[in-house]
Amino acid sequence: MKKPKTETPSSDRKQRAQQTLGRLTNLASQTLSALEQGQNPTLSIPIRALSNVSFDEQRRMIQLGDRAQAREFFNKSMAKKFMQTFLVMDSVKELLESNKTTSIRDLFYMTKHTIKGTKENTFDSQDESDPIIEDVEVAADSLREELHLFANPKGRVVGTLTIEDCGDEIDLARLGSGGYAIPSIVEDFTIRFKKCDAEFVLVVEKFAVWARLNEDKYWRSAKCILVTTEGQGARGARRLIQRLSSELKLPVYVLVDADPWGLYIYSVIKQGSISLAFESMRLALPGARFIGMSTYDYQEFKLPEDVKIDMQATDIARAKEMLAYPWFAHKQWQREISAMIEMGFKMELEAFSKRGISFITEEYIPKKLRDKDWLQ
Repeated sequence: MKKPKTETPSSDRKQRAQQTLGRLTNLASQTLSALEQGQNPTLSIPIRALSNVSFDEQRRMIQLGDRAQAREFFNKSMAKKFMQTFLVMDSVKELLESNKTTSIRDLFYMTKHTIKGTKENTFDSQDESDPIIEDVEVAADSLREELHLFANPKGRVVGTLTIEDCGDEIDLARLGSGGYAIPSIVEDFTIRFKKCDAEFVLVVEKFAVWARLNEDKYWRSAKCILVTTEGQGARGARRLIQRLSSELKLPVYVLVDADPWGLYIYSVIKQGSISLAFESMRLALPGARFIGMSTYDYQEFKLPEDVKIDMQATDIARAKEMLAYPWFAHKQWQREISAMIEMGFKMELEAFSKRGISFITEEYIPKKLRDKDWLQ
């Protein structure tokens, strides 16, 4: 393990808060300066869309491009979003100065009000405020966690790892059937790794399968850290997995359903996502290995016919989209995805229970790791 930082979590957090506050203040000062000079105040907001992302072959992750949108104050089509951006920045400033955090839902209510003399609301729904938060992130070059904002936590972890969470020491091997709920903010000013006896990280898409592995104490016999993202990984879960790999030098294996959506969950962990391409450096994990579930596992592990689920038109369309992604261009991935389309069926991880309730624990995963039967 790396040598722990000498700063305390609280002092480190305060230092980062001051740096973030400085960047926000700089944006506000530029706007005021433009007004004083009779100019049209403008914010430069990087465009977060497929048209402005690319796949970095060398780093093997999705990267945000340099195209940006000029958000102008004296422009009818942009004035509301300009105002909303500064409302969010003002509330974030309050959080940073008071050294408090809040949820993105709470921030919506903090910034929502009816403009005096009108029937117009600053925000009508959270669907409006959430994208503005991301705008502030990229405009101020600050992560959501550095803005002291968090989303609802999602994901669980258990295993041979001891952490410090806001000063409390927690042994992840002693948390029973529920494990440790992964917080939204898992940066090193909140979560610190104290002791690790694990040899790898196993990420499981589904909570039910994670619960089976946890009940079987797979993490103990295999000396690993067992994580579930509970579907598409939230930022906190993805960031924790990335930290476990980069800081503790642990290999990461991913276990998902044999369908296009499971493959995409793996892809997001590995290469990052289009919508959060600006955070790829701290979320993406190019070294993550896919150990299943593969379409070919149907024959390899002699699964019965009734585990097959017919591919729907939406499944096939999604799979074909993925074939065109540059990060799935390798012939092994082309073979895997093409086989899924050609065979016309998908499968869930729970299908292995047809071979025995603990088959996935005792047979499937050990064989995959022993044979190094994975895709990268």
